[in-house]
Amino acid sequence: MGERISQPAFDFNRSVRLDVRPERVTSDAGALLIRETMDKLGIDRWLGRHLVDHRREDRVTHPWCELLRTKLILLCQGWRDNDDADFLRHDPALRLSVSDRRGDAALADTSLRSGGKNPSCPQGLASQPTLSRLVDAVAAPEDLPALHACLVEAAGRRIRSTNGGRRVATLTVDVDSLPAAVHGHQPGSMYNGHYHDRIYHPLIATAGEQGDLLGGKLRSGNVHTADGAEAFILQMLDQVEAKICVQAHLRLDAGFPSEPLLAALEARRTRYTCRIRKNAVLDRMAQPYLKRPVGRPPCEPRLWFHELQYQADGWSRPRRVVLIVQEKPDELFLHHFWLVTNWPVEQIDGPALLGHYRRRGLAEAHFGELMNVLEPALSSSPRAKSHYRGRAASAE
Repeated sequence: MGERISQPAFDFNRSVRLDVRPERVTSDAGALLIRETMDKLGIDRWLGRHLVDHRREDRVTHPWCELLRTKLILLCQGWRDNDDADFLRHDPALRLSVSDRRGDAALADTSLRSGGKNPSCPQGLASQPTLSRLVDAVAAPEDLPALHACLVEAAGRRIRSTNGGRRVATLTVDVDSLPAAVHGHQPGSMYNGHYHDRIYHPLIATAGEQGDLLGGKLRSGNVHTADGAEAFILQMLDQVEAKICVQAHLRLDAGFPSEPLLAALEARRTRYTCRIRKNAVLDRMAQPYLKRPVGRPPCEPRLWFHELQYQADGWSRPRRVVLIVQEKPDELFLHHFWLVTNWPVEQIDGPALLGHYRRRGLAEAHFGELMNVLEPALSSSPRAKSHYRGRAASAE
């Protein structure tokens, strides 16, 4: 057996000690580490100040911050269903991790805050009905702005903590739309012809270098990729530059570039890199460059970069576009695609621009992880009933 470890480990409760014993191992010990991280960032207290608690004080058993911690820690530990709280409500590690009380009071003090008519009954974690009411409460319209702001606030606190408490110099924001398939007729979901499925079509923003989720906007399934993107992106950039970085850069996929958005980014001096869809004009511009040089091609793929100016029909002026021509082994024809950017070529040339854009692949991996979390929840969300007990549902 290894050496026994018993020492103070957590600032939020100095009475909690690590004690490794084979007969006393809990699968949820990580909850204590999550609570310690929450205390370092202070994000649970920030949420508690900005979300509205509509409960009557004389009927409160669980403080607002403890409820928020319970829900967040259970999610972080992989317990997504509120019913899990009933199963785990007396787990010592979870009770210590959500409680504001010091020492072992979270385990020993069983009286209720409202006066406790049955002090012999352990209080434990909040029950499933209490957590369900919490979810309904924080989803109220007056609390949604705080939830959105919390994402940037949490990312900002974490990133600043790794930079001596200061904002980083630059940060790349990746924005994309994601198809979240549903398995019914949930309100707001619609059939999307591009994806050939009934979906929600949310906008998501992440920090390109760190992977932090910065924000999201739930949209109907049949909207265009860029629907509402301009307001979402500009607000996101303002929040990111206030909390995380001095200067934000932007990376977008081909569905987003439009004159209003590009002009707004240029007006606020935000550097952007976007892929643009091919069209007849761009195909004609590319034709002179889609030729291999004389000689036997090498075994490895080759790339060529061509700097050009292009003005789409809806654009107010010409913009810098970079044509990237790709040669792939064993393929007869060359491949090509276009990037549009307002980076000066003196600061970032074609190869560097492509390298910058390709780092978007990391963001797409983060988007995939997010979809693994979102799809089960969105696809099974409640949907309106058209009939109840064989009769048409009342409109009231």
